[in-house]
Amino acid sequence: MSDPYAPQDDDYSATVLGSHWFSGPPPPADAAPDRVEGSVLRFGPGVTAAMPAPFPVVVTAPPPRRRGAGLRRYTLAAVVLAAVLAYLGWQRFGPALEVREVAVTTDPKGPACDAAADVVAVVRTNGRPGILTYRWLRSDGTHSGQLTERVPSGQREARLHLLWTFQGAGTYPAKAELELLSPGQATAAAEFTYRCSR
Repeated sequence: MSDPYAPQDDDYSATVLGSHWFSGPPPPADAAPDRVEGSVLRFGPGVTAAMPAPFPVVVTAPPPRRRGAGLRRYTLAAVVLAAVLAYLGWQRFGPALEVREVAVTTDPKGPACDAAADVVAVVRTNGRPGILTYRWLRSDGTHSGQLTERVPSGQREARLHLLWTFQGAGTYPAKAELELLSPGQATAAAEFTYRCSR
């Protein structure tokens, strides 16, 4: 018995209908795939530009860069570096050590019996680093030989000591003289008397 509601088309097939139902209609011949992922092709219009974003998007321009900001950042470092280089250059190539004054002092009463007199020479300089070359001359005809004293930068005064030892009873008028050999030449002396009566 035939179904009165069945279509009378000879091309009708339940299998074809079911296939259309599950896989959907075939894509149009002129539609291009949106993207290719392996062997899967996706068709359709995708997201259009007319669709609103799901959240507000605010695009802000970066703040304008101030002119000279990069230079100011390095100004302090450049000034410090220049000052250090100038100081080092002045230390190395600045004026040389100069002697301004030489003075020799000791206790005018002289030392006690069998004791030593401490004779001190004070050499004042310009504060530059360098080496003092000098020798001590004594009135008994002896001398110390050539001696040196290193003066560091910034020190404006050097103290040079001579310890002159006396022994025995008697009286001896003594004189100690500092002879500066370099830088420059200068002399200074101090006199005292050794007395020992026992």
